[in-house]
This record gives sequence, C-alpha cells and structure tokens, in this order.
Amino acid sequence: MVPSVPVSVDLVVLTVRCQALSALVWRRDNPPFLRRWSLSGGFIQLDEDLPDAARRILAERAGLPGAPVHLEQLQTYGYPDRDPRQRVLSVAYLGLAPDLPASEKAHMAWIPAAELTVMAFDHRRIMLDAIERARAKLEYTSLGAAFCPPEFTVADLRRVYEIVWGRLLDPRNFHRKVTKAEGFLVETGATTTRDGGRPAKLYKRGPAELLHPPMLRS
Repeated sequence: MVPSVPVSVDLVVLTVRCQALSALVWRRDNPPFLRRWSLSGGFIQLDEDLPDAARRILAERAGLPGAPVHLEQLQTYGYPDRDPRQRVLSVAYLGLAPDLPASEKAHMAWIPAAELTVMAFDHRRIMLDAIERARAKLEYTSLGAAFCPPEFTVADLRRVYEIVWGRLLDPRNFHRKVTKAEGFLVETGATTTRDGGRPAKLYKRGPAELLHPPMLRS
C-alpha cells in the first residue's frame, strides 16, 4: 500500500516594519505548541495547485486578500518528526511585502524576526531559510523594491537593504549602484521632502528582474 502523507503550504511573509525585518505570524490557540508563534499555513486541497494554495492561504489564513505580496516557492520540508501528530510534508513559500497594516485575523501580528527565537514545529528553521533567501535575492534581483511602497526614494530603498542585510551601507555608493543598474529604478518626475533637507527624487520599480551589475553584500 502506498502511504498517504498530508501536504501543507506554509508562508513566510516578510516586511520591513518599524525599522526591523518582521514576519507575519500567529499565536497558536491549540496544542501542540500552545501559545507559540507559528507561520500561516494550511493543507492543500485535492483540486488545487501549489501556487493557488499559497494565494488562498495568504488571503484566508494570513488575512491579506489582494495585498501586493511577492510569493515564490522556497523549499520543501519532509523529515519525519517535524509534526508530532503525524507525518506532514510542507511546501514553504516566501512572501515579500511593503509595510502593510496588521492583519485583522485573530492572533495575527507582525513580529520582528529577531524576536522569534522559539516557534511552533520547525517554523523557525523555515523562517531563517526564508530570510537567507530574501538576503540573497536582494543581491541579484530587483526584489528589494518589493519591500517599498509604489513610489520611494533611494534612501528608502537603502534602508530596506540595510535592515534585511543587517549592515550599514555607504549612501553615495549605494545611490550610484542602484541608479546605474539597468532597469532597476524609474524616475517618477516627482520629489519629496518627507525626510527633511533637499527634495529627494521619487522612483518606482523598473522592468528589470535581474540586476546588472548585482548588489553584492561583500
């Protein structure tokens, strides 16, 4: 007999909020791991593809229907003891989002990732894998702008990189790199003085998916 193993989809939704890289999590109200923080997740339906399941869970469980969240498959987790109740295979998705309002779902909250030292199941391991994927993505893709609102300054984008990478960056060097990366940023023609000082140009995300040259951490 072929064994039957349930398949779940778990979401690591990350944003930059209050100057911290934060994850959208919920506090469990049932055993196992009662009261621990957990990722949003759910079992895939028989007539559902994995990306469709991820979008459904984002809307129904995470409470973010229609939100501008970039979703991509992260990794599959299938070691036997990851759920004490039964064998469960989990397909994890990484979500990157601009600062969004708190979900209206009960028990949901944006929590700084650095504070999530103890989580339910293997969700801390999944979250750490997702954070490393996000850090790497910022090096060679334009997804850093996914953390920003539709219009942003270079300083806004630099703060995203600094918070996700966990290090300070030289403002002039960063400005030169991102504005010279082909198709990364597009000028809107507008400026802002919200940070004080001289008016700063506002940009929007350009059509490029890969950065040439890449934004290396080292």
